[in-house]
Formats: sequence, structure tokens, C-alpha cells
Amino acid sequence: MELSQEIRDRFMKVEPAAIGHKISNGFMHPSIKPVSDTMKVVGTAYTVRLTQRDSSALYYAIQKAPKGSVVVVDRAGDHTFACVGEFFAEMARGCGMAGIIIDGPATDKLALKQSDFPVFCTGFSPVTTNVTGTSGEVEIPIECGGAVVNPGDIILGDADGVIVVPSDYMPYLEFAEQKAAEEAVKREQLRQGMIYNRREDFDVVKFFEYNVPAAINQLKKDKCQY
Repeated sequence: MELSQEIRDRFMKVEPAAIGHKISNGFMHPSIKPVSDTMKVVGTAYTVRLTQRDSSALYYAIQKAPKGSVVVVDRAGDHTFACVGEFFAEMARGCGMAGIIIDGPATDKLALKQSDFPVFCTGFSPVTTNVTGTSGEVEIPIECGGAVVNPGDIILGDADGVIVVPSDYMPYLEFAEQKAAEEAVKREQLRQGMIYNRREDFDVVKFFEYNVPAAINQLKKDKCQY
């Protein structure tokens, strides 16, 4: 799926959490987080599966993926060997990638934190993969953080985590934009002392102060009369 610059810019102004209100799948495990909380990424997925300790498929990916792609890496269950560090991240940036998502560790934590190139991972490791040219796959359906990611899926991530945006993305984007506007108003109301505890179909105070056991006993008595 191709994303225009206008759509990319609109996604960058909303939060994955807003879209998260509307989806029941397509979200990655919360352990996958940006190296720095200020990092945010949006783009279409270029998928990579790395097996064993071979990261050669990553070097292929950044040369072949369309500019603006998010490289999404399935580590096939490995959480020991880091496949991305400072220099690879800089190469990915130079090749026009929008960011990298790894279901596994990265390395060079301090250097990556100082960079503004978005790298998302599960943690950090001092041991790394090697370029051996013995394994790896690209542009296939993968699993990353428990979410199925297909080539071309829209990826959106920030400090809260990463989601795979549904392919019919426009209603979700518009919902997120509307929610962002509403939340701006609510923030001001909260600063002025508003308590957000009631909606049309549910009063939280009444619910917790209601004598539920007494109501149940009354229902039982009423039932017995019939």
C-alpha cells in the first residue's frame, strides 16, 4: 500500500493508542518499545524474517525496500542476538527507511538513544548477529510481537507501542483525529476540576454506592411472590 505524504503527516499527528480503542487485533506486544520515548514512526511494512544468527536479509531489505518503508523484523523466537545497532540504523536512514521494528533486542543503546532514527525493540544485548548469507526471508507474512504483519501493511508506533493499522485505514485515522481534538478540550476541562466519571448509560458513583446484595434479595422476594 502506498501512503501519500499528506496521509503520513496526518498519521504522525495521532497516537496509536487512539486507534487501539477501535481494534481487537493487530497490536504488537507491549515489550516492543522505541529506544527513545520521543521516537515515532509511520510507514508501510517491508517484512524480514531472520533465523539463526544470520542478518544478511536485513542488508538486502534496506537496499530493496521503497523509501519511507518501516522494516519489520521477525526474529523467529530469538531474544539473545541483536540484529540492529548504531551503524545499521544509520545505513537504514541513508537508504530512506522510516524506521525499524524488531521482535528482539538491538545493541548500541546509548548511540541509538541519541539518534532520532526510530528503532523499536524488546531490549538490548551485547551479542550480535553476523552476515553469513545462510538464511533469512523478505517480503513474506511474518509475526512480530504477536501481530501478523503482511508486506505493505501500515505500521504506526510511538512511546506506547506499535500497531498494524487495518487496511481500510481512513475511518481509523479520522476517528483518531477526532479523538485528538476532543482530548484537547478534555485536558482543559480536567485542569479546571472536571471529574470524568459519568456517561449517558453509566454512572460510576451510583454503581459503586448501590446496595447490590439488598437489590438481589429484593428480586428474590419479588420472584417468590409469583
